Amino acid sequence: MTFSVDRRKTMKLASAAAAAAIVPAPSWAQGTGLPSGNLKILVGYPPGGGTDVMARIIAEKLKERLGNTVLIENKPGASGTLAGALLRDGPADGSVIMYVASAGTAAQKVSKKVMLYDLEKDITPITQSGTLCTVYAVSSTIGVRTFAEYVEWLKKNRSRANFGTTAMGSSTHFFGVEIGQAIGIPLEPIAYKGAGPLIADVSAGHAAAACGGLTDFLTHHRADKMRIIAVSAHKRMLAAPDLPTIGELGYPKLSIESYYGFFASAKVAPAVIDAWNRELRAVLETPDMRQRMLTLGLEVKTTTPKEFFDIQSRYIAMFTRSMKAAGYEPD
Repeated sequence: MTFSVDRRKTMKLASAAAAAAIVPAPSWAQGTGLPSGNLKILVGYPPGGGTDVMARIIAEKLKERLGNTVLIENKPGASGTLAGALLRDGPADGSVIMYVASAGTAAQKVSKKVMLYDLEKDITPITQSGTLCTVYAVSSTIGVRTFAEYVEWLKKNRSRANFGTTAMGSSTHFFGVEIGQAIGIPLEPIAYKGAGPLIADVSAGHAAAACGGLTDFLTHHRADKMRIIAVSAHKRMLAAPDLPTIGELGYPKLSIESYYGFFASAKVAPAVIDAWNRELRAVLETPDMRQRMLTLGLEVKTTTPKEFFDIQSRYIAMFTRSMKAAGYEPD
């Protein structure tokens, strides 16, 4: 059989197309819109805290969904803001994102005269992952199980009228200070580099009390290593309906809620931000993930990037009022 030149070209093109069809395409070509290869989530706190645990659970689900390796990189420092500075200076392809609470973003913008990065210009919101509250807990070693018992204990132990905070200049700082103001016993904040070291000290009795996120403390409360005696939420949390709100305890003006979310560098293209938003929401909104996050203290609530930006703006205004009530000046 004799082939014409055109027919030979057609056969070669068909063979090439067939060969390409059996070669796995990179992830961006498979419709996700995300970079191929390894993806990374920055966490601004040490391993072992609630932020780190949640990030690792989400990363594992993302790996299952995308087929990419999703790494967690812990970058503790500067009350959680070091990770944001690294995100700003990271690659522009969207392969690196950050998981962080409002304590490490909006709260730091309000409470710091100078921040390591510009919250509005250097990084961009992807999606909120959920809401949570700040909690006040005491060490199980001091024999206190309720808020009222703690107040009575403080009257007899004035030298221990202090609490550890996971981030100075955040709600985990101001909530504790305002509690001290409300009960008439000033409480001195002691700064810790993340929840892990603070939980270790409280569990061992080296610190009598601690103020942090529900996601950080809940599993340790359930293990009776510490006792959560007040939560800052306006209503009881689905994750821990047995814990009393600060309003129920007689101080409704101290109620405040926070959030967690994902951010990317401002250099990342809007199309990649939208792709991350789509993939993260798909993972977070599954019934299994909702339940796992709830167990850790986070009520899953996802958003568009614009909705997340608006939530952040409202939180900044609310947090500014809280900071002034605590008598704190930006440092």
